Amino acid sequence: MSDRTLPTVIVLGTTQTLAWASSYYLAAVLGDVIARDTGVSTQWFFAAFSASLLISGFLGPRVGRRIDAVGGHGVLAISNVVFAIGLVLMALATGPVMLGLAWLALGLGMSMGLYDAAFATLGRIYGTAARKPITGITLLAGFASTVGWPLTAWGIATIGWRDTCMAWAAVHILVGLPLNLFLLPRPKITAAEKKAAQDETVPIDRTMVLLATAFAMAWVVTAGMAAHFPRILEAAGATPAEAIAASALIGPAQVAARIFEASVLARFHPLVSARLATITHPIGALVVAFAGGGIIAGAFSILHGLGNGIITIARGTVPLSLFGPQNYGYRLGVIGAPARILQAGAPLLFALMIDSWGAGVLIVSTALMLGALAMLLLIRIPKNQGV
Repeated sequence: MSDRTLPTVIVLGTTQTLAWASSYYLAAVLGDVIARDTGVSTQWFFAAFSASLLISGFLGPRVGRRIDAVGGHGVLAISNVVFAIGLVLMALATGPVMLGLAWLALGLGMSMGLYDAAFATLGRIYGTAARKPITGITLLAGFASTVGWPLTAWGIATIGWRDTCMAWAAVHILVGLPLNLFLLPRPKITAAEKKAAQDETVPIDRTMVLLATAFAMAWVVTAGMAAHFPRILEAAGATPAEAIAASALIGPAQVAARIFEASVLARFHPLVSARLATITHPIGALVVAFAGGGIIAGAFSILHGLGNGIITIARGTVPLSLFGPQNYGYRLGVIGAPARILQAGAPLLFALMIDSWGAGVLIVSTALMLGALAMLLLIRIPKNQGV
């Protein structure tokens, strides 16, 4: 990574860690306590969270179009304000209405402030050279759950969940907002370029459909595994202690994969990385099928984490390499919309399958990842872009 891009990567890596930790990863720690104190069921709370993911998916193309037209620093800065509003509403909630409004605001914030918006911002700043910065911010923000979950849990234990939400809101205003607004480079955009980005019709072609399908399949697996991974390992034969210990290996594996992507895989076309990322989960599931879920569960966790770490990057780098930086934000929004929408229902879907089939759910997850691989194999790497 060059000295020119490093400050931008640090800024976006920091604000992305904040955004993920205080929105997407918030529900897992706060869900039960908020549901109890506000008189709603835990199921209702998580249904509202899923609805916020749907909102984020539907608004993605519009947000991407805006970043194409004016750059991303303003959009990301507005997301900090919207996140803060959502968190304040959650802190003040006493029942389902206020909680619903809180998740509505957080859904709006996620549509403007998570990876797709950050990737689009980098594409607008650096054009086709954005691959390494994209990898860089995912490397830093990959620690969002590692940082966010303990901080949120510590906040609940020391100041209570309401003040914890207020504290996250304050960090958005005092840290995230100025970083995004003042420290991100602002690309030079002519009036003609702005008008073209706002008005140009972008056809949804075969390649976009294949990418959207591939990433949607992969994201269903990612979301389902994130919600139920230890439980799946136990169903495969691991003890609770083995399942928890193995699950803890996913995070380090994701980081290792992103380092590998930034170094060794950087010489190959991003489609190569994406295809490799879809293979590791099926291999891990095959290992579990033949060796059982005990100690070998750690191998599955590592293999799943490796693929998951790279596919996140590929969602940004593959469209950029295939289509270029023009209308990149809009294309990201369109390609990512099915993944965002479907991941909202993945935890419930996987819960039902685990109840019915136990570890047999890995047959479904493997089929989905192999389906994603098939979609990616149908996309040709342009001859002028090498291997």
